[in-house]
Amino acid sequence: MKILIDIAGWLGAALLLLAYFLVSTGRVRGSSLRYQALNIVGSILLGGNALYYGAMPSVGIDVAWIGIGVLALVQGRKRALSPE
Repeated sequence: MKILIDIAGWLGAALLLLAYFLVSTGRVRGSSLRYQALNIVGSILLGGNALYYGAMPSVGIDVAWIGIGVLALVQGRKRALSPE
């Protein structure tokens, strides 16, 4: 089980770094579904790893990161559906 938790943590960290790289190099927009999905999935994996190891400050950051990503997706969806 420990090896799966470690793999999930490393994969989560890689996804977060990939998202940051993509947005920093202008390959995706910060409001894009791809960017937000990478952040949310990465934070879920890294947060699960942190929870397993009892790193509660990191769990808190990951929960906040997930919340921000979900909020950004909801706001983007509302903007896409609102008639202008």
